[in-house]
Amino acid sequence: MPVEDQLPEPWRRRLYLPAYQVSTAAKYAGAKPQTVTYWHHSTTSVGPALPGKEKRARLSYFELVEVAIVATFRELGIPLQRIRRAREYAAMTFEAEFPFAQYRWKTEGMNLLLELKEVEPDTHLDSLIIANKGGQTAWTELVSDKFLEFDYENGVALRWHVAGRDSPVLIDPRISYGAPMVNGIATWALRGRRQAGETIEDLVEDFGLSRSEVLAALTFEGVESAA
Repeated sequence: MPVEDQLPEPWRRRLYLPAYQVSTAAKYAGAKPQTVTYWHHSTTSVGPALPGKEKRARLSYFELVEVAIVATFRELGIPLQRIRRAREYAAMTFEAEFPFAQYRWKTEGMNLLLELKEVEPDTHLDSLIIANKGGQTAWTELVSDKFLEFDYENGVALRWHVAGRDSPVLIDPRISYGAPMVNGIATWALRGRRQAGETIEDLVEDFGLSRSEVLAALTFEGVESAA
């Protein structure tokens, strides 16, 4: 049974809800909306790197996580064809619908890629893995840093520190239906109140947040935060 099917109810279904517009997912992953669309709907002979999404449909939380991972791989110059093959191989090996969201991808993905490389030699995969003098392998720094943004529970990535570990902004599909939030308060709510003319002190008092939490939320939303 896939790991995600073993997650406790009732919030497990929230991992699959179509909650994120493509433009929103692209923003969080640091990619362009048309690029994310292409990853799902490539019309070339290579095929899509991330299959299973209908055109113009929103993405689920698991799909959002996979977009973030693909964006990191593309930043390292990994061709979509290799990403697609790696994902297919991981899905088969882990018996997982969303292999890039699995904790096993973080811990075992290196060995899996080395196995795939033996079957289908490709120097591009070398960009993902480093090896020390003793032959031990590890993810390259960029990939490792991306994994550190996620908190894993029950074998899957269940929280994303979408603005980095130093920020209190989180995406947790169990809270606020997966909207970015600080201490349970959606960042869009703080953005709206701030744009309506309320002061930082008003937001601190009304939402029970610290000043630093409010400022972090507004920074994430791209809102001027000067009092």
